[in-house]
Amino acid sequence: MADEKRFAVLIDADNIAPKYVESILNEIVDKGTLTYKRVYCDWTGNGASGWKKVMLKYSLTPIQQYSYTYGKNATDSSMIIDAMDILYSGEVDGFALCSSDSDFTRLAARLREAGKIVIGLGESKTPAPFCAACNEFKFLDRIIDEDDDKEQAEDKKTNKSKTDATKASGKTSAKPKKEEESSITPLDKIAVALKDIILANGNESNGIDMGELGSRLQKRYPDFDTRNYGYSKFSIFLKKFDFLTMEHIGTSITVSLSAQEADEGIESKIVEMVKSHGDKGINLGSLSSDIKNEYPEFNIKELGFSKFEQFIRSIDELEVKSITPLNKRVFAK
Repeated sequence: MADEKRFAVLIDADNIAPKYVESILNEIVDKGTLTYKRVYCDWTGNGASGWKKVMLKYSLTPIQQYSYTYGKNATDSSMIIDAMDILYSGEVDGFALCSSDSDFTRLAARLREAGKIVIGLGESKTPAPFCAACNEFKFLDRIIDEDDDKEQAEDKKTNKSKTDATKASGKTSAKPKKEEESSITPLDKIAVALKDIILANGNESNGIDMGELGSRLQKRYPDFDTRNYGYSKFSIFLKKFDFLTMEHIGTSITVSLSAQEADEGIESKIVEMVKSHGDKGINLGSLSSDIKNEYPEFNIKELGFSKFEQFIRSIDELEVKSITPLNKRVFAK
């Protein structure tokens, strides 16, 4: 297709294992055409042996970068320079930066500033700033097909054999290393974001289109991917939140908050608005206007109130004071 996006795939072999290659290419090919497919490494070193086996299979282009200093990642600067050269060539619409190294955070931000789509791919140990700098970030260790992950299976067999041998010899194995911190957004944050998005953008009677909800959630958390939480589809993932209701309308699916959850959500937002004004409080009329601007579909009559002031007085965390007959202000208790 003429309008299909073109992507440059740049892989930091110092931080990405060759077992992830197929997953990387599959993720990007769904979004457009792969033009550049480059792998950066010191190919004279022993650590590149695993990569050499997959280069021909996937038609990857090896980029040689010598390690000038022991212990330093020499591929970073080479990959960054190439990325900028490709950017200025104007031949691609987006970049796939494959690494778990936070050193590429500024590169991702710079490419986005130039209007390019940036998809990051790395392990769940990837620092959060790099994830946030991308349009999307995919955690390869969460999406890899375990059935095809022969290397991982072999590692488990090897580790089991070592464990059995250690037990047989009566020796105590070394204390396992603490699992590296994950940058995956916690579910409680996802739950709060879902509520906020639906309250701010959804139609009170019909909710919000599931596709739009997913798109807005992805923009808020670039690392969001249902596979990170063990689900293959967004619709199935949403079913785990009991405060959501889903309805098929024509060919689309709409998502809305349960009636009680929607009321409580709006009330909490109003309390936040009032608290943001501190000890001075906020004029009752101004508060009403702010809420209508924030939630155009909000109607107090559906909550059983005929006047806005009555609704505000029903919220325990707030109080209404008459400064003058024409000036009523709302304060947080």
